[in-house]
Parts: sequence; structure tokens; C-alpha cells
Amino acid sequence: MKFGWKKKTPAASPTGQARHSAGTPANGVGKERLSRASRRKGAPKVRQGMLLDSREPGGPADEAWSRAKKDYRLVGTSNRRKFTIIVVGTGLAGAGSAATLADLGYNVISVTYHDAPRRAHSVAAQGGINAARAKKVDNDSVSRFVKDTVKGGDFRGREREAFRLAEVSAGVIDHLNAIGVPFAREYGGSLNTRSFGGVQVSRTYYTRGQTGQQLQVAAASDLARQVNAGRVKQYVRHEMVDLVVEDGRAQGVIVRNLLTGELKPLLGHAVVLATGGYGNIYYRSTLAKNSNASAAWRAHRRGAHMAMPSFIQFHPTALPISTEWQSKTILMSESLRNDGRIWVPKEPGDSRPANDIPEGERDYYLERKYPAFGNLTPRDVASRAAKDVIDAGHGVGPLKNSVYLDFRDAIARLGRDEIAARYGNLFHMYDDATGEDPYTVPMRIAPGAHFTMGGLWTDYQLMTSIPGLFAAGEAGFGYHGANRLGANSLLSACVDGWFTIPNTVPDYLAGHLGKPVISEDSPAVTEALESSYSRFDRLLGIEGQTPPRDYHRRLGEVLYKGCGVTRSAEGLIAAIAKIRQIRSEFYEDLLIAGPVDRVNQELEYAGRVEDYLQLAEMLCVDAYDRDESCGAHFRVEHQTSGGEAKRDDESWAKISAWESRGWSDEPVFTRHTEPLEYEAVPLEVRDYR
Repeated sequence: MKFGWKKKTPAASPTGQARHSAGTPANGVGKERLSRASRRKGAPKVRQGMLLDSREPGGPADEAWSRAKKDYRLVGTSNRRKFTIIVVGTGLAGAGSAATLADLGYNVISVTYHDAPRRAHSVAAQGGINAARAKKVDNDSVSRFVKDTVKGGDFRGREREAFRLAEVSAGVIDHLNAIGVPFAREYGGSLNTRSFGGVQVSRTYYTRGQTGQQLQVAAASDLARQVNAGRVKQYVRHEMVDLVVEDGRAQGVIVRNLLTGELKPLLGHAVVLATGGYGNIYYRSTLAKNSNASAAWRAHRRGAHMAMPSFIQFHPTALPISTEWQSKTILMSESLRNDGRIWVPKEPGDSRPANDIPEGERDYYLERKYPAFGNLTPRDVASRAAKDVIDAGHGVGPLKNSVYLDFRDAIARLGRDEIAARYGNLFHMYDDATGEDPYTVPMRIAPGAHFTMGGLWTDYQLMTSIPGLFAAGEAGFGYHGANRLGANSLLSACVDGWFTIPNTVPDYLAGHLGKPVISEDSPAVTEALESSYSRFDRLLGIEGQTPPRDYHRRLGEVLYKGCGVTRSAEGLIAAIAKIRQIRSEFYEDLLIAGPVDRVNQELEYAGRVEDYLQLAEMLCVDAYDRDESCGAHFRVEHQTSGGEAKRDDESWAKISAWESRGWSDEPVFTRHTEPLEYEAVPLEVRDYR
């Protein structure tokens, strides 16, 4: 069934050439010159673009956020109701943004494809949320937090943003505590903490293994209070399918009612995308299957730059794949690495049950290789080490694709009751998933696609390269660099939602006082609606034999092999060719069953897979173009004699922000760049030994 939309000649899409981020040509080179890497046989075409302006405050890095807030323009209380802000997504970043902006007096439109805001994927974060509150006497501080974050990201994130993350963190915990999050407490009543990977202090606040769930319940309740007060108009079961850009500014979104199929414009003075990451591009990931890349990718297709999309985190404590037909992996919290010890048999191919392997025949490889941090090495290091021992034949389990996470020693030292108090729900979840009792048998874990450090490029104010379009939480690329430290994701989402967006969006709106919301019959709205209808018509009109899931599964296999925990130039060129082949077959043989005028999850899925097939190519192009190793981006050509990532600071101490064109044929990619500078945390070799 087709939409029956009357076809017109579509208006030209925004080019993105005259935005606030434009600057001088990178290295003095114009856009028409191909990068050196693009000259290799079979390599993707990469053009060199412009230097981007992050609009970070000058002066000392540790004063940047306070100076920025002091200089931000304000909107008077009586003028706030004249502005409408659209917030897409209702996770911690989205719910916090919408609730706080509404509380300040702005008209807010909230959009979620879930049937209720509290179902957003923030519920899945288990282990905790970091903060530099320095309540324990272990020498923690804001400066130590910043150093851990910058070093953890292998010096590929903005230092000033790390300071904002640290400075606001104490206020985040106080705010969450005030709105009812049941944090774990010590005997005297003060909030308890534990450690996470990449740090040597105890700064992670938690609610057993349910931290994300409890934070999301509190955030959703805060948002519901504003909906009930009439300050937020909420659209549930609506998915953003396009961005409306007029006069070079984001002025609305096109949403599809997932129950009726109706497309509708939602218009405002600014748009905030808080739609999460794109880890599901790998098909098997730790994310909920509905998590997707479409909102961010639709914004990119309208001109928003995509920053460092190849920076993908593989979580070291996911459950291993047990069958090729498995659709996702299950995440076990990193907090388990506080008391669990990770090991493999010393002898390759040892098939004895774990408890039958004597202590002297076990290799606690993280403790051996990284004695200073041991089992709490950062996630990228731990995942790469696990892959190394598995590939060397030391993998365990029926498919020999995992390592052990063992609590035998912790139970002997602390007692079963104490371990149950700390991790009981996680142990129960593991038992449900595997049928094995982790109190008596070691868990089996393996790296799994998890978090995306890459995302929409934003300046210090969280505004993308399209004025009026902001990105918050995992939808943006901020804070984490080439690797995210555990428990910094919940923090960054809360910092963005409750503290940053409510300051930076008004600064933007102050310059547009008196400007009305555009009308629904404006050319930009008409073109965006027609483009959306035409896209669904085109997908429905293929009428092939292969459902979208099959293409997604094949894409995931290509990405895990070609752009997974490790990458190589040869493997990336091969992956790009395979992705293009899959995309060609997708447009020739896609099958979408069911109607368009009511619930049709196959149609939703097809649109998401089309976006994945485009984003995947850019992801591999970025990984190929960045000719170094850093954090989770490990190019096998660039490693130390000890097998660690070898950075190239002279050439690559910068952010790559991508623009793409020509998707109807062979796409051409333009890399814009933003240099990175460090003053408080000088560049150093990353060492966790």
C-alpha cells in the first residue's frame, strides 16, 4: 500500500556551508583536495574540509564553565513562554532537558517512540554514576576526575568539557538524591560509593545493580510532573523521521505516529536531540533492540556533522554469544569487576570445568599485565585483552568465545551475604540468562558492542553545526574521547539534561526574541514532509523477498569483523565494499510486510536499517581515515611492542567531524577538523601498569 502522496519537485536540501562552525580551510587546503589516505587503491574518497570552532571559553580550563554561564545571554521570565522547544527522547538527557526547560517557563514539546517516557534505554545502565564529591578519604578531587576522564579517553576529547563534567557532578548527585533516587548508603547514612574501571578511587554512586533504572524513574517522574502541569506537551509512540531546517536554522521535526502511520510536523524555535547512541548498528549489542541511529542520522543528512563515528566501546563484561541466531547480547555491570577476578586457563584448549582447574593453572591476565589497575583497567583495554586471549586459544565455554569472571575469592573473603547485598540482582539476572549459579560457578563474559563515543558534532554549548539544533547525552560526541570510563555515561546525560541545555538553549533563543514559529505550509515543512512520504513510498515499492532484519544481521557481521575491537586498513576497505554491496541488495530485494496506515514494525525497522547501512560506511571511512590507534579505535598497524594503542598526536590530536553527500550514487565524505589542546592534563603515554 502506498501513501498516495502527490509528488512534486523536492526543494534542495540544506548544504551546511554557512553555519556558525565554519572557519578556515583545514591545513590551508580547500575541499576539493583528497586526503592522502584516499589515494590508496579501493580506499574511500575523503575530502579535506574546514577547521571548526568549538566556541569554548578562553582562559584557564578549570574556570571555563563558570565563565561561560556568566556570559550567556538570558531570556526574561515573561518572554520564556513565547518560545517553543522540541526535545526528542526521554532518557536521562531528554527527560532532564524537557523537565528543566519547562520548569523555567518555556513551552516544551517532548517526543518519544516508546509507549511511556520511562522506557527509555537509560534504564539499562546498571553499575553507577560518577561524581567528584570527595566524600571518601581517598584523595579524589575535581582535578583527578578530569585527569582520569581525559586519560581514559586517550586524549581525544575536549579537556574543558571534562572539567564541566567534573564540576557539575556533585550537583547532579545532590539533585538526584533530592528527587528520590535511593542511593546505597553507609551505616551512618551518608551515600556509599565504589570503584569503576580506569580509576583508583571510589567515586561511583549506585543503587545496587539498578542505578540507571532508578535514575530513569526519577527523571520520568520529574517530566511527568511538568506534563501534568501543562507545561510539556508529550507525544508518545511517535518517531522522528526528519528535521525541518529553514533559513539555515533547525525549526522543527517531522514525526510519524507509530500507531496510525500519520506524518506530522512539530515546529519550534529550537530542537534538542537526546536520542541515544547507535551501538545497535552492530546488530548484536548490549542495547535494547529498539535503540537506533535514525534521528541523529536524519539530522546529519540535513547537514549536521557527525563526529568520530568509529569510536565505539565494546563492553568487556557482556555475556558471550551462545548461538548464531541470537539477536543481542546481555550486559553485566562493570561494577562486578570490583570483586570478581578475570581469568582464563593457561593451557590453550583446556576444556575442564572452571572449578576443576587448579589455581596454578589459571592466568589472571589483567592482574598480570596491568598490576596497578588489575581487573579495573578501562573498558577498551580490558576488551582488547580479552579478545587477545580468546584469539590465542584460551577462550572458555561451549564456543570457546569467553573468559571467566570469578567470585570465589571474594565470597571466601567477604561472605556470600555481602556479595549478594552488592550484586544480588545481577547474579539473579545471570542465572536467568544462562541457567548457571554465579555463586558457585564463574560467570562467562566477552566483549560486546555497547556505547558510542562518537555522535553529532556539537560545540561547547552542545549546539550542532546547524544553528538551533542541540544534541544531548549519547546522541552527541562530547566528554568521552576515544573511550568512555564506566559510570560516566549516566553522569554526562544528567549534566547535559539538567545543567547544560537549560543554560545554553536560552543563550541561543535570546537572539531570536520576537521571531514566530514557522507555519506548517512553509516551503521547508512541505519539502520535509514530502521527502518523508517519498522515502516510505520508495521502501514499500521495492517489494522484494528479504526482510530488513536479514540485512541488519549481515551488516553486524561485517562490522564486528572489519571495524570491531581491532581494525586494519585492509579490513576496513573490504568492509566498506561489503557494506555497499549489502546496501545495493537492500534497495533491490527489501521485503516490508503489512500495511502503512497502522502499526507496522517492519516499516519502522526498514527505515532504521537504511540509516544503519549509510552510517556504517561513514563509520568505516572514519576508522580508515584516522591512521592511528587511540582508545577503543585500535588499528593493528599502530601498536607498541607491548601490544598497546599507539597514538599519533602530531597528526591526529583533533576531532574529525564528517559531512557526506551523494548517497544516491557513491557518497563523498568531507572531514572537517577541530584541533584539541590540553593544558591541565598534558599529553602522555597512556599506561595502566
